[in-house]
Amino acid sequence: MSEKRYFLDVNVPMYAAGKSHPYKDACAWVLTEVAQGRMEAVIDTEIIQEILYRYSAINQWRVGAQMAQNLIDLIPVVLPVTIQDMQGAISLFTTYAPQGVKARDVIHAAVMQSYELTHIISSDKHFDRIGGIVRVDPQELFAGR
Repeated sequence: MSEKRYFLDVNVPMYAAGKSHPYKDACAWVLTEVAQGRMEAVIDTEIIQEILYRYSAINQWRVGAQMAQNLIDLIPVVLPVTIQDMQGAISLFTTYAPQGVKARDVIHAAVMQSYELTHIISSDKHFDRIGGIVRVDPQELFAGR
């Protein structure tokens, strides 16, 4: 197992499960690495909410529920989002929203800060703007395997 613990962004399981896309193979590989115990990853409750929200929006409730359950089975460490995290997210939002960072992603960043996590596996380049967060691109991980 790698010594680094990664926060796993929602786009990793979404691309892995989705249609053909430049990130599909890399994201599927990341999930396989986690499943095989070669990579340690955590998520927060908002990741599950994002999956359920997305599949609800396209009227694929069963698919969304199954994907959320599969992710919980794969990554059993689901970090809570606390009031302190939300206060941190508000502060991060004030700083980074004008730079294009989405509200849901400052929540992830605040949770990461609370748990002293520094690395997120994500295709979202706006994480590069958040101080103290190192974004690891799934394609770069896949290429360097």
